[in-house]
Amino acid sequence: MSAGHIAVTTPVPDEPVIVCETPQDECGVRDVLDRLGDKWSVYVVVELASGIRRFKELQRAIPGSISQRMLTLTVRRLERDGLVKRTVYPTVPPQVEYELTEMGHSLTHLVKALADWSIAHRPAIAASHAAWDAAHTEPTTTA
Repeated sequence: MSAGHIAVTTPVPDEPVIVCETPQDECGVRDVLDRLGDKWSVYVVVELASGIRRFKELQRAIPGSISQRMLTLTVRRLERDGLVKRTVYPTVPPQVEYELTEMGHSLTHLVKALADWSIAHRPAIAASHAAWDAAHTEPTTTA
């Protein structure tokens, strides 16, 4: 939230969803957006919502060919945030499994709501893009 924006309100008048004491406080929104605003975290949360996954299973299940390094960084960040639990089994080679914590599971309904909103509004967004692009594209002339 930028300076000067201290509340996000619902359609219900005088009933704020988020109220920050100061613009610098940001109500913790920046931390959540930093984590979930990154492309891979949402994919990891979505995949782990259906159950425990080993590292390679998780890597194969995520669309977009996530690299081993990026997946490692992503699950570490999610683990640090308390959203993912990492379990290492003393085998050779070590077997590692990932699962959502209770807090991680509590996030899945929000991710689903965002996905549902995206699907419902995809045609309107595409139409808006087309209209904006048409209005802001320089006509080409041939000499």
